[in-house]
This record gives sequence, structure tokens and C-alpha cells, in this order.
Amino acid sequence: MKAEQIIFATGNAGKMKEIRMILADLGLEVQSMKEAGVDVDIDESGTTFEENAMIKASAIAQEIQKDGVRAIVLADDSGLEIDYLNREPGIYSARYMGEDTSYAVKNANLIQRLEGVPDEKRTARFVCAIAAVFPDGRTFTTRAAVEGRIGYEERGQNGFGYDPIFYLPEYGMYSAELAPEEKNRISHRGKALEAMKKVLKQAAGETDYENIDCQ
Repeated sequence: MKAEQIIFATGNAGKMKEIRMILADLGLEVQSMKEAGVDVDIDESGTTFEENAMIKASAIAQEIQKDGVRAIVLADDSGLEIDYLNREPGIYSARYMGEDTSYAVKNANLIQRLEGVPDEKRTARFVCAIAAVFPDGRTFTTRAAVEGRIGYEERGQNGFGYDPIFYLPEYGMYSAELAPEEKNRISHRGKALEAMKKVLKQAAGETDYENIDCQ
């Protein structure tokens, strides 16, 4: 049975927008958990980005299989690592200061914690791990990162989460100031998704993603 859709284990609208742009050339429908009618509590108990991504993907895969749905399930776990803060918030990026806390508050807190810290010690990176679960049980993970540093204020309107405080010296601007297409090309999530597309093709022994056989 061939894959007709991808279900991505997230409810984040901003993230889904990026994901759909990156996967648009695959010719497959890409649904969020909510759009697929999946509502399940997931305990992200892993100690790495890869472990948490696989926990989410596996949980969704088990849930849709109960209803006889055959789809490739993808999940990501991503976050911001700030070297000066011992790589915080790391795998707890989404839960930092509480899941319901706005990113404006989170970003302001991180900037405040780095008050007085010079540029050379404000190094940070966005990390993303993508996990895939096929209907036949095969699993794969990819990982990518983008290096930068933490700025002194929020800038830009094109991103979400920690994008407004993540400065990219190579581009002379913040992540949230990049055009969406450019951001997807260089972002941790964009790179990890591009790597996952290659993995999925290789796993299926196909050169055309649309012909991946999930049996």
C-alpha cells in the first residue's frame, strides 16, 4: 500500500506552515495531529531530541493504526541551546517557564539572564531531530542544527518561538527577519526535513517519493 499522506505530530500552526512549505514538492497531503483527528497525551520523557521525537512519532503511529489509517508519521523535537546557560533551555524549550507562557516572556527572560554577557559568549544553536515511523514499523531519525548567538532584543516578524532573539552573524539579521523561503533553506528544521526526505527515499529503494511503498 503506497503512502498517500504524512501526519506530523504537532499542533503548532507556525511549525506546520514551515513544514508544508518544505514538503510541498512531495505530492503528499501533510496533516497535523489535529487535522488527522488525533488527540493523545504524549509524555516526552526522553533525554535527547531524537528520543523525544521518536516517542511522539511512535505514539501517533500507534493511535492511527487503531483506526486502520496507514500513513507515514513524522515528529520533530527541536529547541534552543545557549552555551552560556549550560545549553538551556535545550529539550525543554517548548516547556521553558511553562507551556502556556508566551514566547515574548520567555525571550525577555533569556535576554535578561544574558545581561552583560559579551557577543563572543552568547553563542547558541537551534537543534532539530526528525523521527519517522512507517506503517510497517520501520523507524528513522535525522538531526540538524544552525549556529548563531542570542541578540539583545526581539527583532523580525517572520518567525515564531525563539526566532526573534536568534541572531545569525553570517546573514547580519535575526532568524525572524529572514524571508520564509530563506529561513526554510537554512533552518535546523528545514535541513532536518530535507535529510529525512532523502532517508525516506533510500529506505523505500525509490527515487520518487510518491512511489514509496509502505508495505
